[in-house]
Amino acid sequence: MQSPSLEEFRNEARSWLAESGLARAGTDDGAPVWGRGSDDVSVFHNLPFEEEKALLDRLRNWQRTKFESGYGALTWSEEFGGRGLSPEFEDAFTVEEQAFDTGGAHELLSVTLHLIAPTIRLLGTDEQRQRFIRSFLSGRELGCQLFSEPGAGSDLASLGTRAVRDGDDWVISGQKVWTSGAQFAQWGELIARTDPDVPKHRGMTAFLVPMDSPGIAIRPLRQMSGGTSFNEVFFDEVRIPDRLRLGDVGAGWKVALTTLGFERGASSSTAGVGGSWLQAVGLAAFTQADGDPVLRQQLADVVIAHKLGEIAHARDEQTRSQGHPLGAIGSVRKMQWVRRMLGISDFVTAALGPRLAVDSGEWGTFAWGQHVLGVPGYRIAGGSDEIQRNIIAERMLGLPTEQRTDRTTSWRESRR
Repeated sequence: MQSPSLEEFRNEARSWLAESGLARAGTDDGAPVWGRGSDDVSVFHNLPFEEEKALLDRLRNWQRTKFESGYGALTWSEEFGGRGLSPEFEDAFTVEEQAFDTGGAHELLSVTLHLIAPTIRLLGTDEQRQRFIRSFLSGRELGCQLFSEPGAGSDLASLGTRAVRDGDDWVISGQKVWTSGAQFAQWGELIARTDPDVPKHRGMTAFLVPMDSPGIAIRPLRQMSGGTSFNEVFFDEVRIPDRLRLGDVGAGWKVALTTLGFERGASSSTAGVGGSWLQAVGLAAFTQADGDPVLRQQLADVVIAHKLGEIAHARDEQTRSQGHPLGAIGSVRKMQWVRRMLGISDFVTAALGPRLAVDSGEWGTFAWGQHVLGVPGYRIAGGSDEIQRNIIAERMLGLPTEQRTDRTTSWRESRR
C-alpha cells in the first residue's frame, strides 16, 4: 500500500485524535493554557502505589488504542503491527497528539517501547520477536531494565549478579538497583555474569526475566523528590529457561550497549520529561519574569536551547532514515537534553523564588519543585555525565583512552 503524504497523514491523525474522546490539553496548537488542567511537571512520579499504577494503566490503555488504530508503532514494519513509515511521520503525530490530554507519561512505558522492544527486534530469536514485540508495542506487557548494581553503576561491566547454567535452565542470584518501574513490570531485561574467569566485558549474558518468578523480591527506594519510581531487585536462585536468553552466551555486553544506544538516541527527541519550555514561558508571564531583563535573557536561553534541540533531532532522524546509527552523537544528545532540563530548572527557580519552596496551593508554582529535584537524576541515568564525556572524547574526538588494567584481567581477579 502506498504511503500517504505527510500532509495527508497529519490530516488523518488530526481527525482520528479529534474523534478519540480525549480532552484538549491547551490551545489548538497544543500550547498549554495557564491554570488549566494538571500542573504536574515532575520528572519522577511522586504518587502512592495505587495512584501510580492507575496512571500507568491509563497510559497503557491509550497506547493499546493507538496501536490497534495504526498509530502506536508508526515506524515499525507491518510484521510487528506497524506501518513502516519514516520517523518524520512519528514526529508529526507527536505534534498533533500534544494538543490532547493523553494522561502524561511514565518511564516504564518509554523503556518498554523505545529500549527493550527495539533490542529484541535486533538481537532476539524469531520466537522472542513473535512473543514479545507486539505485546510490548501495544502496552499489554511492560519491561524494565535490570542493569545497574550497588557496585556496578557507571562501570556496568563490573556487575556481579550470577547466572549459572543448569541443564536447559539458568539459575540467577544477585541484586540490581535503581530499576525504574520494576514494581509494575511483567518482564525485565537482565544482564548477568555467566563467566567470571574472562575479562569483565566478555563474561556477561542477557536474559528476559518474568518479574513474577519465584525468588524475585522488589523493594522500592524513596527518592529526594518523594516518589518511589526506583527499586532494588533481589534474585535468590531464580530459575529461567534458556529460551529466554537474549543473544549469545557471553554477548551480554553487546546487548547492554544496544539498549543503552537506544536510550541515548531517544535523548535527541525534543519531547522530554518534566516541565517544558512552553510551560516555562507560561510561568514567565504569570510571575512577570518576562519583564525582568535578566530573567528574560534566561528564558531566551531556554527557548533557544529547545529550538536547537529540534534542529538536532531533525538531523538525527535524517541520519537514522539513511540507515546510519547515531553512535557517539547519542552521548552528545543526552548531555544536551539534560542541559536543557537544567536550564529550565535554573529559570523557574529564579522566577518563583520562595514560591518554589512553599506549598501555598497556588496553581503552577510549588509543583515545579518536582522538576527541580528530579532533573539531577538524569545526569546519572542512562550513563553519567562523566561516562558520556569519555565516550565523546574517545570515539568522536579520537583522544587517548584511559589507562586500565581490567581489559585483560578476569572479572574474578579484577579490583572492584
